[in-house]
Amino acid sequence: MPMEDRGKTETIVQGISASQGIAYGQTFLYIQSDLEVPSYQVEPAKRVEEIARFDHAILITRQQIQKIMAEVDKNLGADEARIFDAHLLVLEDQALISETIREFETTGYNVETCFNRVSQRYIKAFSEIDDEYLRERAGDIRDVAQRVLQNLLGQTGQSLSQLVEKRVIVANDISPSDTAGIDSSQALAIVTDSGSKTSHAVIVARSMQVPAVVGVRDLTSQVKPGDWALVDGYEGIVILNPSEHTLFRYGKIQRRKKGFEQRLLEANRQPAVTLDGVAVTIRANIEKVDEVALVKEFLAEGVGLFRTEYLYLSANRIPSEQEQYVAYKSVVTALAPAPVVIRTLDLGGDKPMAGTAHLFPKEDNPFLGYRAIRFCLDHPDIFKDQLRAVLRASAHGLVHLMYPMISGREELARANAVLDECKAELTAKGIPFDKNLMVGSMIEIPSAAVTADLLAQDCDFFSIGTNDLIQYLLAIDRVNDRIAHLYEPTHPAVVRTLKNVIDQAHKQKIKVSVCGEMAGDAVYAPLLLGLGVDELSMTPPLVPAVKYLLRSMTMVDAKKLAQEALELNSAKDIYALCLRFYSERVKVE
Repeated sequence: MPMEDRGKTETIVQGISASQGIAYGQTFLYIQSDLEVPSYQVEPAKRVEEIARFDHAILITRQQIQKIMAEVDKNLGADEARIFDAHLLVLEDQALISETIREFETTGYNVETCFNRVSQRYIKAFSEIDDEYLRERAGDIRDVAQRVLQNLLGQTGQSLSQLVEKRVIVANDISPSDTAGIDSSQALAIVTDSGSKTSHAVIVARSMQVPAVVGVRDLTSQVKPGDWALVDGYEGIVILNPSEHTLFRYGKIQRRKKGFEQRLLEANRQPAVTLDGVAVTIRANIEKVDEVALVKEFLAEGVGLFRTEYLYLSANRIPSEQEQYVAYKSVVTALAPAPVVIRTLDLGGDKPMAGTAHLFPKEDNPFLGYRAIRFCLDHPDIFKDQLRAVLRASAHGLVHLMYPMISGREELARANAVLDECKAELTAKGIPFDKNLMVGSMIEIPSAAVTADLLAQDCDFFSIGTNDLIQYLLAIDRVNDRIAHLYEPTHPAVVRTLKNVIDQAHKQKIKVSVCGEMAGDAVYAPLLLGLGVDELSMTPPLVPAVKYLLRSMTMVDAKKLAQEALELNSAKDIYALCLRFYSERVKVE
């Protein structure tokens, strides 16, 4: 650190760990501000010309994005370039374009105003989606809308191509288009005020293998260009003007972390077997077809949760049976003979599709609303298209089917009745499918957890969705910043509920998996296994850490851990117990 900076006070800011690693360097401040969109009436004689101007802006934007894709492909690779497929789909979305023209014809306002109004409605719809990954797709629409408006207004924005020296990028947000100009050799780390672990800034940071911390609120207002910053991508910490003592301490931490990560990868190549010889099945959660590569890279034993709603949301329409079949088949054949658990559509309520207000009306409380199996049973034609696609895909590998948001036995029976109709239709046409297809239920609603003994009689397996189950049990909106701290996976009510579900399933001799976030957290995994969970399913990159812990413990000790947890009456005490269990077995040296 230069002499003139040594007098500055060290400041520590907490964010969200997004891409692991430690970096130190001077900052490059990147702030994108909203465009000022003029609003005025267009004379009737000039309205044809106004529509032509809109068409031209769409064409220019498409050409710009295709150029960006080529640059990203060259600099970062084909997988990262595919991020922009979603941007091209936005430009090809006839609903977005038609609504803009209809707004223009109805109001007579200039096309910038009309396009901005319509695109903002789309952005708002995606921003309100509960699923973190899908909520981040609002950024795709925002990025494209910004570019279209710039082309309509004849403006150009700030570019990260200005980064010509090694710097820590500090930004209010980074869109996919912004990333195209980044020289990967010059980016030491990426830090953003907003964003989450699934934002595009994070995807790019991981691709470039640089540390990233997101959700560091208002950091851009504290940083000046050229300030020195240390970025801890492990703990989600940013330290401005770090002292020599801090730099020395982090130098040692960095050496230990790199050695530990290498041990994780080495352990991941070994079987997931505990020290006392108990094998544990670890599967992966995926949302897109191209994530099969990650399943293979991290050696997961198939897919424990395929979230199919991405197929619908990425296209902003209901995909056909054939389109779904092709997608499911590609995953199933790529991973055969490993199983693929396909969850039926969890769409609606908090996951609306823009442009389909007739299917998903706005609700005051979408978490408890018209979604998932409720929507599917109300729209049997849409539901049957998906079920037939899943059945057809089952002829090409091992497929399990799973229903989300089941609240009780009657709802499960209705869903299975529709499935039976689909089987009969395919049989009549001579279309092959796995007649022994296993069918299970998500356990994520308290009523399902309480009646697990009844549901287990009609299921081949359970999969516990801890994210929603905890939210509903504790009446905690997990995306509400004001009460998010009350979201406690180790609350005694959660631990006892999990134990009841597992016990009731095992009485009926069916297996139980956990596909919620608890499964991928190495601190909680031993508790789940000790309670009796048979399988864990998680985001692929989390597999090595969980497998490493499994290979460092005995199942006997995990069962003792669970028994002790069931006897405690405080979430903090149970968490401390789990953390101690983890810390005693995992040493980052």
